[in-house]
Amino acid sequence: MGRRPARCVRFQKNKPYIKSRFCRGVPDSKIRIYDCGAKKVSVDAFPFVAHLVSGEKEQLTACALEASRVSCNKYLVKNCGREGYHIRTRVHPFHVIRQNKMLSCAGADRLSSGMRHSYGKPMEMAARIAIGQIIVSVRSKDSNAAHVIEALRRAKFKFPGRQAIMKSNKWGFTKFDRDVYVRGRKEGWIKHDGVTVKYMSEHGRITARNCVTHGEGGTSL
Repeated sequence: MGRRPARCVRFQKNKPYIKSRFCRGVPDSKIRIYDCGAKKVSVDAFPFVAHLVSGEKEQLTACALEASRVSCNKYLVKNCGREGYHIRTRVHPFHVIRQNKMLSCAGADRLSSGMRHSYGKPMEMAARIAIGQIIVSVRSKDSNAAHVIEALRRAKFKFPGRQAIMKSNKWGFTKFDRDVYVRGRKEGWIKHDGVTVKYMSEHGRITARNCVTHGEGGTSL
């Protein structure tokens, strides 16, 4: 019996059904790598970021997530180089998909039990997606913006439903707008922290670590 098409598992029904001591024998998720590319490159190196945003409330199988990651990665390796981008898959497949196996051979009607004992066996994993939720994010240099958008467009074909590709005003994977980020790094209240940043609050006990000036004309702590 082959894999069933996306229309069989696309819609969210009932509560999430996760792997547990009561639900055993669940096959491993197809997607095992959620960050690929230059995932350790400094936050300052990749200011541009674009997101693949879901337009529907649905389920995406682990197989579809892996296919989109491979498609996006292959295009960016070819056009930006291995150290020119960072892809992050933002959703994780925790929901278990069950299937009631049906025989399809000759004389199956004599052997199968129809809808008796129809509670299915675990077959694969899926991620439950909300409207407006980010599925995949890619950060890169501004010069690679067109390639990033094209890579996300190709990744979009692996999913059912509607998705939108959105360019962000934020700096990389941080929560700060570009102008705020540049000002914060210059004034010292945004600190480098790997692929993201830390915000140094002006409140609290005065130490050498948080001795920074906030905003124009702000007080130096």
